[in-house]
Amino acid sequence: MRALEHREVFAVPGDVTNKNSRGPNTLIKQGGKLVATWEDVWEDLPAEVKLALAPAPSPESDGSSSASLFPDEALPPPDRRILSLLKADEAAHIDELVGRLEMSSSEIFAALFELELTGRVRQMPGTNFVKSF
Repeated sequence: MRALEHREVFAVPGDVTNKNSRGPNTLIKQGGKLVATWEDVWEDLPAEVKLALAPAPSPESDGSSSASLFPDEALPPPDRRILSLLKADEAAHIDELVGRLEMSSSEIFAALFELELTGRVRQMPGTNFVKSF
């Protein structure tokens, strides 16, 4: 007979005054893992799952094209514009970004999400963002 695998319980915390948050808050109180970012889940995944989900390494250059010294040039223009405003040592609030860029808030949120997934941007408390590199 095969032994049951241990499964981790993940929960996103909610407002303690909201009755709809009782479930996840109770799970966290009982030992569930608090999830604040996707990294919290990623770090607990088994190695074989991480390997299956990680992007495949790019093929080695065949010499027909040169590597870019400026990897940000490959980013879409909205992502580059956001990165140009962010600093690694000073957080920028989302409202500041919306005010300084001629983009809709949904475009900015989408670009920030993509930049966060690639590790170029990190979200801080209070919807503040910093450059990660």
